[in-house]
Amino acid sequence: MTQLLKVQNFTVSSDGFAAGEGQSMERPFGQADPGTMFSWAGATASWPNRTDPGGSRGLDDYLTRDFAHNIGAEIMGRNKFGPQRGPWEDHEWQGWWGDEPPFHTPVFVMTHHTRPSFTLSDTTFHFVDGEPATVLAAAKDAARGKDVRLGGGARTVRQFLDADLVDTLHVAVSPSVKLGSGSRLWESPDDLRDRFHVDVVPSPSGVIHHLFWRK
Repeated sequence: MTQLLKVQNFTVSSDGFAAGEGQSMERPFGQADPGTMFSWAGATASWPNRTDPGGSRGLDDYLTRDFAHNIGAEIMGRNKFGPQRGPWEDHEWQGWWGDEPPFHTPVFVMTHHTRPSFTLSDTTFHFVDGEPATVLAAAKDAARGKDVRLGGGARTVRQFLDADLVDTLHVAVSPSVKLGSGSRLWESPDDLRDRFHVDVVPSPSGVIHHLFWRK
């Protein structure tokens, strides 16, 4: 069975940025407001952090619910794990997610500054220095036949796109958000049409879902 590398529910501004400038411990998305960027998913019935009943159904809910389906490992860039740059100064800090990270799989964090792996609940973080193809091979092995999710950020997604390793890509574009600078996924979604089929589906929530699959 073919294992896929999938980008899921990756949200960008109208001008293609997944995060703004000025990332810090307190602001993982820099000047971007994640509450606004991800409001389409947070309003769904299947949003995992929902504390009250209700929520929307439809395509937004389906994509939110499908996030963990058949995923056996995740790959992320270092700045999705944390805001630090350069050599690690604090091994005690273990990411933004607390004792119960939302991944529930092995996670491969790409960094030029490796550190020992550690486990929180059912998520084990591995810190790896390698080319995208090498990291993907390790993640597929750890996924035990399931698919691998490429979690971001934008620079990491671009690395794998440029290496022609991404099989499917779902990007939710938020037309009401314009950032102007930061971590950019694309100038235009049309940049990917040479390698991917694409469906563009507007949602009642206001976001526009771009669903890509390899030609």
